[in-house]
Amino acid sequence: MAHLLSLAFLTVMDAGPVEAVRIAAATGYHMVGLRALPAAAAGEGPYPLLTDDGLLEEVKAALGETGVRLGDMEIIRLKEATDVASFAPLLERTAFLGGRHLLVAGDDTDEARLTGNFAVLCELAARYDLTADLEFMPWTAVKTLADARRVVEAAAHPNGGVLIDGLHFDRAKSTLDEIRALPRERINYVQVCDGPVPYDPSDEGMIFIARNGRMLPGDGGIDLESMIRAVPDDVTISVEIPLVELARTVGPMERARMAREATVRLLEKAGRSVAPALP
Repeated sequence: MAHLLSLAFLTVMDAGPVEAVRIAAATGYHMVGLRALPAAAAGEGPYPLLTDDGLLEEVKAALGETGVRLGDMEIIRLKEATDVASFAPLLERTAFLGGRHLLVAGDDTDEARLTGNFAVLCELAARYDLTADLEFMPWTAVKTLADARRVVEAAAHPNGGVLIDGLHFDRAKSTLDEIRALPRERINYVQVCDGPVPYDPSDEGMIFIARNGRMLPGDGGIDLESMIRAVPDDVTISVEIPLVELARTVGPMERARMAREATVRLLEKAGRSVAPALP
């Protein structure tokens, strides 16, 4: 079996969505990730994919011309007062672009309510043939792999998944055995990047590294090789490596290429293979 590679939004966040699609094609990725809703509470966006019909059509055309597929769309944050129905336009546009996955974060400390909202989201996503993938992050209400699995399994929808990010997996102190114990149908894709070790374990410190200090695989201290060996050998690998400092002097095309090359080296070290490039 072989892994497909997806160019995550954060890796080329300084590129627009049409440019991101073309960069993914030019640098050997099979998929691309895009963002339509902000990840932070303030100071981010707006992202025009949700409102600009002309841009949506341009992205659709670029995907068709290049053969690149839309992997995941970011980001749905489930909060205390979330109205899941309000995400319908995002899901409709994601499906229009042929997307596969919705990246979901859990920001509600009431787990019963969070689980209920996640179940409603899964039901809505299923109408568009999308998965809803809950990403655990140590500073959110869903802090660990075990937390994410508990919510996803309690929601009890077949299109609900657990999203493993290499950085968050390391910081959350989740285990390789927990990855191996996940049912295959609960892992739709995983995110890869490296990070510094040791690190500031405060929420503020971890958030800063997640947004500004991610590293190419092999440049940090996370045991990514073991993580890769623990995930299914055919799961999509989303390459999420912003390289914020490097972006001051190096453009998104070259950074995407660097990120892909480092990820392929990681996969090869782990005894894994990458699917052939798009024609």
